[in-house]
Formats: sequence, C-alpha cells, structure tokens
Amino acid sequence: VRLPSNCPICGSDVIQPAGEAVARCTGGLTCAAQIKETLKHFVSRRALDVEGLGSKLVDQLVDRGMVKNPADLFGLNQAKLQNLDRMGEKSTNNLVNTLNACKETTLARFLYALGIRGVGEATSMNLANYFGDLSVLMNAASEELRKVPDVGPVVAQHISGFFNQSHNREVIRQLVKEIAIHWVKPEMAIKSGTPFAGKTFVLTGTLTKMTRTEVKEHIQSLGGKVASAVSSKTDYVVIGKNPGSKLDKARNLAIEMIDEDGFSALLARQMLQVSDGLG
Repeated sequence: VRLPSNCPICGSDVIQPAGEAVARCTGGLTCAAQIKETLKHFVSRRALDVEGLGSKLVDQLVDRGMVKNPADLFGLNQAKLQNLDRMGEKSTNNLVNTLNACKETTLARFLYALGIRGVGEATSMNLANYFGDLSVLMNAASEELRKVPDVGPVVAQHISGFFNQSHNREVIRQLVKEIAIHWVKPEMAIKSGTPFAGKTFVLTGTLTKMTRTEVKEHIQSLGGKVASAVSSKTDYVVIGKNPGSKLDKARNLAIEMIDEDGFSALLARQMLQVSDGLG
C-alpha cells in the first residue's frame, strides 16, 4: 500500500518516521480531523491553562464552526459565547477574562500547547532553555534540534515537520503577532568571548527562514552589528538564496560565510552561552 504524501483533509505533509508503523499528518494546528483534540490539549492545565474551557464546550465551538484553530479561541466574546449551552453571563465573562489572562505564559508552556508529537513538558522545557527564542527554534535544522537533551532523530523529525508546515506557521504567527501571546525573556547580558559580541555581520541574498529585520534584531540584541557592505572588518556573511556581489567580495577577503541553517545554529549556541552565564 502506498501512503499518501499529503493529508487528504488539510493538505499538510504526511510523515512516517523510521521505525514507526503509522504515518501521521503534520498539520496539527489546522487539520479538521484533529482539531478537537488539538484544542483540548492547547487549553489544558499544563499548557495554556484556560479554566472554564472544557471538552464539551470545545466540542460545541468546533461543531458550530466557531473555532477552526487555536487562534480562533481568542476571537470569542460574550456575544458569541452566550448562545452556547450552559453559558450564562457570568460564565462568558469569566472565560473571556481567562483567555485574555492566558496571553502571558512561558515559552515552554507555549511549545507544549502546540501539541507537537513527542514533545512533552520536559522536552518543551529543554527546547525553550536551549533555543530561548521561538523563531530560532522554528527555523532550526534537524541536526541542531538533536543537540537538545532528550531530542533524538524521530522527535527532531516531528518538530521540523511541524514547523515546516505553512498552516502551522500561520497559526503561530497569529497567536504571537496578532493576538500577542507572549512570555518574559530573561535579560541577556552580553559576555565577552561569545560569538556575536563585537562581531560584524553582512546579509546577502533572499532569506527564507527569517526576515532580514528578525535576523538584524537577533544579531543586535546579542551584541553584534549589521553592516551594509563587506569589508576587511566583516566577521560573517550570512548567505540567502541568489546572493549578489557581496558573496564574491567575501570570498576574495576570506571572510567566513554561513547559510541560514548555519546562522540559526550559531544563534542557538550564543543564546545557550548567555543562558549558562545567567544561571
């Protein structure tokens, strides 16, 4: 029997990790076949802990077409909720207030709430501690993921497969950028000797995993500088697709060149060093 390469319900990639008998859809945040369990996990006590949003209420919201992914939960208001079974004025007010309060969480809880296969509470904490930044984790290569404690090749494949799906990334964008779910980032004191402190970066080509603005913000927040032109003072050239003349100049000057995966790995190591310094 030939397995489908895409889910017939949502179109996301179907993967079958080595050693597993079952192939699974990677569209966890949007697939209609999974959405009820996805939502129940997302709001559970050890995830975002949305008190008052139980299984029966989730079933109603999905069956009535009011919620199709976790981001839709935060669009619920009193007018929408009051028509549901057993939802009086006090219950609707409490739920709306709880949803607003749940926008402040931790990175580890948020990662756990996403329901990535194989990523439980302990692994979510390890991922949060290792990467320290959601966008860096989302763009990490499988090799970098496997450096995280308790993340083997199968779990790394589940994580990268999940974040590679545009449907999942769009829901995460809505949750973080539009709904403003957030977590407190620890103050990162820049240590001398870390990869970015005092280093100058130049970007060339089209970046696909992070925007140029995001890359610049990461570099600058960790003590580095971003220059517009390659010179003898440049330490790293980050190369995207279809790089321009900056690539040739970097080669002539023997400047270290890294692709986007290399930059993500370097960034993760820097954040780990900073985290160790704070501990």
